[in-house]
Amino acid sequence: MNISLPEGLKSFIDEQVTKRGYGTVSEYMRDLIRKDQERAQLRDLLLMGATSVPSGMADETYFEGLRNRARQ
Repeated sequence: MNISLPEGLKSFIDEQVTKRGYGTVSEYMRDLIRKDQERAQLRDLLLMGATSVPSGMADETYFEGLRNRARQ
């Protein structure tokens, strides 16, 4: 896949590759895409949660149960 970028964006990407320790521009771009995928997944989960029917009170007992499940 090839993309065309204006010189200003090319320079920015080259700086980010150097500053952030990426080996190549491709590595940097793959990381950006993965982060965007994660952001989209989180957004979808948040929207699903916002439109779901509440299942009960989110009190201390609820959160303690979550902590116990996470420990197992």
